[in-house]
Amino acid sequence: MVKVLFVCLGNICRSPMAEAVFQEKVNKAGLGDKILVDSAGTAAYHVGERAHGGTRKVLSTHNIAYDGHSRKITRADFNQYDYILAMDRSNYENILSVKPPDTNARIELFLSYAGGVDVDEVPDPYYTGGFDYVYDLVEAGAEGLLKAIRERHGI
Repeated sequence: MVKVLFVCLGNICRSPMAEAVFQEKVNKAGLGDKILVDSAGTAAYHVGERAHGGTRKVLSTHNIAYDGHSRKITRADFNQYDYILAMDRSNYENILSVKPPDTNARIELFLSYAGGVDVDEVPDPYYTGGFDYVYDLVEAGAEGLLKAIRERHGI
């Protein structure tokens, strides 16, 4: 099983959106038994909370269900997940700063998988909004990621 973890700062806006969108793509491709999807934050600001209302609203608009709760990335995640995908450079650096030396996880910027976008970071809509734009970026990244995983892992 291929395991994917999406990571942002508080795990209530971007990474749960990426988790939900990617999970939807995995399910539609009939790969739910081959790809496990989760999300986490690099900070514990919102542990246990539901996703931000803006994230829930945009997911609902696109008929994508999501019922997860925020959690902070753990040391165990580095050995459990094959892909740990950061939403931006700041969180990428935060992930690297706590990465154990023995992990085999691919730690990358999520949008490195997105085609047709002119940015490499998913902006944080927590204070400024822009959830629809974030959704568009996440959609592009999820599409490219699924394609890459299918090719790389032969599924």
